[in-house]
Amino acid sequence: MSIFDIFRKKKKLKARWSKYYTKDEINIKIPNISLYDQVLNSKNKYPDNIAYQYFNKKVKYKKFVKQIDKVAISFKKLNLKKGDIVTICLPNIPEALISFYALNKIGVIANMVHPLSAIEEIKESLIKTNSKYLIMLDMHYSKIKDTIKSTNVKKVIFTSPKDSMNIFMKIGYTLMQIGKYEKYPRNKFFMKFNKLYKHTYKSNITFKKYGKDTPCVILHSGGTSGTPKNVVLQNRAFILGARQEEIVLKRLKPGDCCLAIMPNFHGFGLSVTIHTPLALGCYTILIPQFNGKKFDTLFKKTRPTCVLGVPTIFEALISYKNEKNLDLSFLKYVVSGGDVLNKNLEDRINDYLKDHNCTAKIVQGYGLSEALAAVTLAFDDINKSGSVGIPLPGNYIKIINTSTRNENPANVVGEICINSKALMMGYLNDDAETNEALQIHNDGHIWLHTGDLGYMDEDGFVFVKGRLKRMIITSGYNVYPSHIESVIEAHEAVLQCTVIGVPHPYKKEVPKAFIVLKDGYKGVFIKAQIRDYIRKNLAKYMIPKEIVFRKQLPKTKLGKVDFKKLESDIGEDDDE
Repeated sequence: MSIFDIFRKKKKLKARWSKYYTKDEINIKIPNISLYDQVLNSKNKYPDNIAYQYFNKKVKYKKFVKQIDKVAISFKKLNLKKGDIVTICLPNIPEALISFYALNKIGVIANMVHPLSAIEEIKESLIKTNSKYLIMLDMHYSKIKDTIKSTNVKKVIFTSPKDSMNIFMKIGYTLMQIGKYEKYPRNKFFMKFNKLYKHTYKSNITFKKYGKDTPCVILHSGGTSGTPKNVVLQNRAFILGARQEEIVLKRLKPGDCCLAIMPNFHGFGLSVTIHTPLALGCYTILIPQFNGKKFDTLFKKTRPTCVLGVPTIFEALISYKNEKNLDLSFLKYVVSGGDVLNKNLEDRINDYLKDHNCTAKIVQGYGLSEALAAVTLAFDDINKSGSVGIPLPGNYIKIINTSTRNENPANVVGEICINSKALMMGYLNDDAETNEALQIHNDGHIWLHTGDLGYMDEDGFVFVKGRLKRMIITSGYNVYPSHIESVIEAHEAVLQCTVIGVPHPYKKEVPKAFIVLKDGYKGVFIKAQIRDYIRKNLAKYMIPKEIVFRKQLPKTKLGKVDFKKLESDIGEDDDE
């Protein structure tokens, strides 16, 4: 029995931040619609508004919805039905959006996977989710050609970043890619995405309506234990998120635009920078590959109304000066999430914004995949330096003592717990971990235990202080050392591995691996083999920047690995 099915008497939740919202805002309602319906509503209200921009190409809502509808018909013809799972392994390109909403229209769950994932990671995700189809870039065919038959995938649908470019960019891109990657064979198992648009006009297929409780997305998280998990979310999470952003970002109007730097496989990116603008009649500017060194040039070309990113992205903005007299007066909102923004960087960014005619100041938000990214946010004048803002309307946060589970008083550090209508359904096929993360407290409500440490002040502002368990944040991505360690220790030459985070000038932190080899293994050739193995089994951003061989790892008095000593260990490999 799921914990959601247990009868319980609920106490009324208190919100010390309620003075910042109206009563209706605090008691926010979620309409019984789907994500597709929200985009359709935008199309009906603003058919000639831009829905998305991809390089120099802008597509209006009326065309965007037609694209979605055609692909939805083709998906139906491929015998996809409610509850099936399709893996989308694409960067921020139009085909990712079109696939996502077409699947949502027919009640199919989209499994969002990082396109730079390692071969084994993609294979494992396909198997664990029992995906029926895979949509990915044609340039990544070599990643799956030898493993796809060991999954239950019926067909792979390939697309290319050039497919939605204008004719001149398409020609240039094609010339640049000649001979760079292996082409996929033309057969019934492999299909070109553009074929999904064809032969749909004669169809008399009818579509059932799906509501807020229909599962729609699988995102990926380490949870609180660090092992990879599949987070299942319903339509309600995205619908609530869009409504919350509409309430707090009051200066955001239909026709405005948001820069989609954060990727679609990241909850922050998919919900806040892609779906929310489309639900509010704004448009999203798709950035398939972000170049921090050209951030100011990107601003000048696209002139976004709002930009949301991780601290390292904004640090790149103030570090590179390609544009003289850059005017940022068009920016209404600048939001940082994914990691804590330190005071020094906050001040430097605000000075930069002011020097470039921007009246907005950078604010912070906080969230995680299990609660669909945005849980708290600072906005307008409702802000305190160093905080991640107050809970968004309809969300509740309490700080608990990890030993007693009692709620802490104001300004006392404890574990951050979340109650929201946007909470995940659970981890796919993992009841044990689901029940560890989602727990019923004495008040009768389900609370998500985040594994994050922080405190809340008297006004309801939340301050994040760290993690209960080890985690590395690199360029805004959560990287769990325990996962990297388990992968490396599966190599035949490795006896023991411990991974720590070490400072990086741009990414903030990167993984560093200390390895103890088994007897009989040694030398640079083994290190090369291990590096090659890691590249095949870990996503690029998880790969340790450095590998160091040790005869043994330092231990504490209790016999545990001494992480503090490893943090100061800058030596070379131990002598053989």
